[in-house]
Amino acid sequence: MNKNVEKIRDQSTEELEVAYLEASRELFGLRNELSANKKLDKPHLLTDAKKRRARILTVINERKNAEAANQAGNK
Repeated sequence: MNKNVEKIRDQSTEELEVAYLEASRELFGLRNELSANKKLDKPHLLTDAKKRRARILTVINERKNAEAANQAGNK
């Protein structure tokens, strides 16, 4: 498994939600810079931010789905 994913899975859900907001803000800033300047100094940061945000959201959704399955199984 990827080291980045392992780090993400070690965080609590609250920390992940904060990290998701930070990644979204970073992505927003990069997109604004791109639209304003028509060019980024480090274009790979845009891809990295998208992937990091997607990884975080995937882990959050996995946890929510597992929790929902546990609650359905307990009823």
